[in-house]
Amino acid sequence: METASFTGFFKTLIYIVGFYYVFRFLAKLFLPILLKKAVQKAGENFQKQQQNYQQHYQNTSTDNDIIYDKSTSSKPRETKKVGEYVDYEEIE
Repeated sequence: METASFTGFFKTLIYIVGFYYVFRFLAKLFLPILLKKAVQKAGENFQKQQQNYQQHYQNTSTDNDIIYDKSTSSKPRETKKVGEYVDYEEIE
């Protein structure tokens, strides 16, 4: 069984600090590239959704039919009852 020593603690501390600086350096290099790609991908997905919505809207508007979905409007949203309201007066 190994016992704790000052040199072992010092080596561990050096490794932790070294890993921290290497991670910061790599993050500065690669994080902007990854974020740019993520933003572009989100933009592409948004554009696809917009195009699908516009195509769907154009297809339904040419039919001249009005579609009214009662399933969502017939059920009013229930509110949570948190507790009882107590009216109070300030006493001076």
